[in-house]
Amino acid sequence: ANGKVSCALDDQLVFSLRPAYKNYYELVTVSALDREETAQYMLTVTAADAGSPPLTSSHTFTVAISDVNDNAPVFNQSSYTMYVRENNAPSVLVGAVSAADADVGLNAKVTYSLSAGQAAERPWCSCLSVNSESGQVFVLRALDYEQLRQSEVVVSASDAGSPPLRANVTVRLLVLDENDNAPLVLYPAPDSGPASSELVPVSAEAGYLVSKVVAVDADSGQNSWLSYHLLRATDPGLFAVAAQSGEVRLRRPLTDRDSVKHKLVVLVRDNGRPPLSATAALSALLLKDFSDLRQAHSSPATDDQPGSLTTYLILALVFVSLLFLGSTAAFVARGLCKRKELKAGHVLYGADNLPSGLAEAAAAGTLPHPYCYE
Repeated sequence: ANGKVSCALDDQLVFSLRPAYKNYYELVTVSALDREETAQYMLTVTAADAGSPPLTSSHTFTVAISDVNDNAPVFNQSSYTMYVRENNAPSVLVGAVSAADADVGLNAKVTYSLSAGQAAERPWCSCLSVNSESGQVFVLRALDYEQLRQSEVVVSASDAGSPPLRANVTVRLLVLDENDNAPLVLYPAPDSGPASSELVPVSAEAGYLVSKVVAVDADSGQNSWLSYHLLRATDPGLFAVAAQSGEVRLRRPLTDRDSVKHKLVVLVRDNGRPPLSATAALSALLLKDFSDLRQAHSSPATDDQPGSLTTYLILALVFVSLLFLGSTAAFVARGLCKRKELKAGHVLYGADNLPSGLAEAAAAGTLPHPYCYE
């Protein structure tokens, strides 16, 4: 009995000792092990004989748990939101993603990449790139807020285990607006002519709404806040422009001394830094009644009528002059031809110069055909 030995573990629920053969014991696991929970165990084995009193001996040793790739990478955020200003420089850094793996060694080495399926479904995601080692996110090209206000990509983190495990996270990129668009005037249209003049009755009182300038700005936020200002006017004291609405109103009642036609230039300015602006040109007609309107519209045609009549008269005079010159030239040419024919033939200027036989024939009116006379 004094030489009979038994071994036991002290306070262990994970391992146990199982007799193999005389004085040999096997250390076996009782339950599944997880290296991520306990990487190693300190075991104390006590050997005791069966004597009286029993004598014992103890030994402590370490059991290290080896790693297997049973943990996928885990990102430190459920999603990422990054910001970049429009008109950015190419390859600008906008942020970084980070993932950790609970394993060790190659099983914990994480690399980053864009999800291949995402890039195929949304080609415009090519504006973003991620560094495979550090997880830094770059914008590869300049962005325009008016064309692309936000973008989403899926970044994948993969370990180097076998087989590799991976995790995905959504990265949202927001483009911040810059004041790079000037206001656009919708009314009055820049190419509008005199027909778009605003009609104002002479009886209008102060505060009468003459017109309203309408403008928009493609930017957002305070870059799109517009204000309206009267830049120039034929009579600056007669008109006022509302700074917020762009309404053009009369400052005072009209009088007989006011001009019939007025021209105004309204400045439209945004609230960006630096501010951008545009101008709108307006014209106003002061009318007593609608007969003034007809006269105003018919006056250009009346002015054009004398010009057209003068053109027709000039054309007629040129035609008649050419006809007269042509006729005169024809008559002169015909006379010259006849004079040459008379000089070439026998010209009879009187019966006294003719021979006696021809004189009698001339008196009788029966000259032969070869003779000509005037």
